[in-house]
Amino acid sequence: MGSANDNKLRFCIDRGGTFTDVYAEIPGQPDGQVLKLLSVDPSNYDDAPVEGIRRILEEFTGEKISRASKIPTDKIEWIRMGTTVATNALLERKGERIALCVTRGFRDLLQIGNQARPKIFDLTVSKPSNLYEEVVEVDERVELANDNQDSSSASLVKGVSGEMVKVVKPIDVETLKPLLQGLLEKGISCLAVVLMHSYTYPQHEVAVERLAESLGFRHVSLSSALTPMVRAVPRGLTASVDAYLTPVIKEYLSGFMSKFDEGVEKVNVLFMQSDGGLAPESRFSGHKAVLSGPAGGVVGYSQTLFGLETEKPLIGFDMGGTSTDVSRYAGTYEQVLETQIAGAIIQAPQLDISTVAAGGGSKLKFQFGAFRVGPESVGAHPGPVCYRKGGELAVTDANLVLGYVIPDYFPSIFGPNEDKPLDIRATRDEFDKLARQINSYRKSQDPSAKDMTVEEIALGFVNVANETMCRPIRQLTEMKGHETRNHALACFGGAGPQHACAIARSLGMKEVLIHRFCGILSAYGMGLADVVEEAQEPYSAVYSLESVQEASHREGILLSQVRQKLQEQGFRDENMTTETYLNLRYEGTDTSIMVKKRITEDGRGCNYDLDFVELFQQEYGFKLLNRNILICDVRVRSVGVTNILKPLALERTSCSPKVEGNYKVYLEMGGRKHLYTSLRNWDMGISWLVRQ
Repeated sequence: MGSANDNKLRFCIDRGGTFTDVYAEIPGQPDGQVLKLLSVDPSNYDDAPVEGIRRILEEFTGEKISRASKIPTDKIEWIRMGTTVATNALLERKGERIALCVTRGFRDLLQIGNQARPKIFDLTVSKPSNLYEEVVEVDERVELANDNQDSSSASLVKGVSGEMVKVVKPIDVETLKPLLQGLLEKGISCLAVVLMHSYTYPQHEVAVERLAESLGFRHVSLSSALTPMVRAVPRGLTASVDAYLTPVIKEYLSGFMSKFDEGVEKVNVLFMQSDGGLAPESRFSGHKAVLSGPAGGVVGYSQTLFGLETEKPLIGFDMGGTSTDVSRYAGTYEQVLETQIAGAIIQAPQLDISTVAAGGGSKLKFQFGAFRVGPESVGAHPGPVCYRKGGELAVTDANLVLGYVIPDYFPSIFGPNEDKPLDIRATRDEFDKLARQINSYRKSQDPSAKDMTVEEIALGFVNVANETMCRPIRQLTEMKGHETRNHALACFGGAGPQHACAIARSLGMKEVLIHRFCGILSAYGMGLADVVEEAQEPYSAVYSLESVQEASHREGILLSQVRQKLQEQGFRDENMTTETYLNLRYEGTDTSIMVKKRITEDGRGCNYDLDFVELFQQEYGFKLLNRNILICDVRVRSVGVTNILKPLALERTSCSPKVEGNYKVYLEMGGRKHLYTSLRNWDMGISWLVRQ
């Protein structure tokens, strides 16, 4: 799998909220080709990833490719892409119209939720909005059998988890049929299905799916298929997210693929999932796509920077145009099984990435005597003032005024003909207007107050943005028992290096790594990622030698299933690696931890229980003595190793780069001219290491 074809191009694409980044591996160009263009520019092109591929193909072949014609694929070997389509649809609530199918009597199950109040002193708490419009109650009921019931009774059935269940009321599809037809008449053709105890007895959910498909529903998401785990609320919320987003993703992917000629069927097209693994179009679904773009960045810095310049664990600092994503890497990918994104709970394995609404496009506002940055973003269209589209002041404008961005070294892709540089004059004019407003307010509060300059105001906004971006880093480290200052900061993203040193200084970090491809690292990471197939199955038992043996048997069955899926995609056994996990919790608690199988030094097996106790104490600060440990789920993960992107040179280099000029930069101590050079003048390896 993944053998290189030296005559064809390989594309890695990250479609972000503001910019779309493209890295292309091109025959005869050892360093590849990099392209950055606006994600939304309706006056010039319909789809940024397609436009990026078109431009690079034109340059490579020397032939004109009309924007109205289909992209030829005879020169393309593979395409890998991460996209914010799902993220944007969730944030903006522009997903598909869906209905919820739930066991009769539980119509308010997801509305009630888990009753968690993260901000218990907030006086303006509002009810979380639902993604579904209608609720259909399914006349069925399944119960778990209690310990006193005779397991040989004909009324009991053994579930997938090994638990005995009683079908109190079989599903009545004839009663359900007119209810589903009523949804279709209202224009709702997508369903999320969550029935009680379907994690161990999924037959009733499958019956609903079959009926819905026979009636013409476009998409049905079953909670038992997506997350076969105990806890109906997270299962139902995940199914709702999947039903809400998957049709949107499929529509976008269908449109993307339609831009190419018929040869696209022979091109290996893969999409980045939230867990850092790649998946083909057919398996790329909504609940695994919300962190598609940021996951590429985590793969990029972890695979190229960790252990190279420093032995410290890394904090990934990915500052883009719309948001900033932070993560941690200390030799293995840190994953979570449940997270909340844009108010929606998703129960699925995904990289532990914290996102804050602060980026280059975050709006700058002066309200009630305070500088405020975000959370609103100006986006790619119209974008910041300097984009020449009549936008509003944003962090990028502040960096431009302070000299942190030099227009001559920024892509000239603005204006009606996409050939103009950033407009610093328009930015200064807007800051002048804002300065008059701020100084007028200050004088009204204190007549002796000194007027602030444009640069002081811009720096004030940048400082506010920096503090906003420090918070998720502290949460990712200090709240999990890690000392922030013992990490190195790996910065990337279009705006990352502009803020990295100030962020590191605020957090007490001494080392900053600036990647060679920092501006497009999320795209580059797509080429370093592997194809991943996962499977999970509920298994309810007290932890013991016998239950671990049964879990091992289940692992073997699941592994054969996921390995077969990889084989169908062309992977051989020698190109596959596998990981197995048990989801464990203490009896009487509902806080489970997914524990990875680790072979002991004597090679006899894995002490899941000892690892669980250690992880639990690290996470919560205590352990429960004389308490049974329960097995909840068995999970397997199989990775198809691709090795198809040529690695960058890893050797350390030193040189004296050519100085190209000087530019006035405004820092805390004031403005002064500094020498600057271009990346093109550096004979560098993968990154710079900055110590401060």
